[in-house]
Amino acid sequence: MRAEQHRSQSLQEPGADRAGVPWDRALVTFMRLMAAVWVVKGLSYWLTILGVDPLGGATFEALSPAGRAVVIVFAVLDLVASVGLWLTSTWGGVMWLLAIMSHILVGSFAPVGPQALGIGMVVAEGAAVIVYIILSWLAARDV
Repeated sequence: MRAEQHRSQSLQEPGADRAGVPWDRALVTFMRLMAAVWVVKGLSYWLTILGVDPLGGATFEALSPAGRAVVIVFAVLDLVASVGLWLTSTWGGVMWLLAIMSHILVGSFAPVGPQALGIGMVVAEGAAVIVYIILSWLAARDV
């Protein structure tokens, strides 16, 4: 009887006896939500490259060479980051943070292109990074 009870306790997940928020699930949900947002952002850059802009902004051909480079880089980087986030892999978080830092730098210093990142987008992405760091810390502490 005692061996059976010990075996059932050893098969439980870490932290299963604790009540509270499952921070690892919250982190995964947040990463998947951000992945969906980044897919939309990446596809919006591809729409600009293809000449389809639902907001009626400048076409890809009308952009400066620097603006074209920014659109191409973010078209690829945002989609790669979104795949990594959806898979909840380590490289996905790194690519996402790289994409956000690039967005913040471009939005802060050289707003170019039809998806020019305003101060609101910079603040929102900065807040997303802070939420990600807090959730990662709480999930790591919960194990």
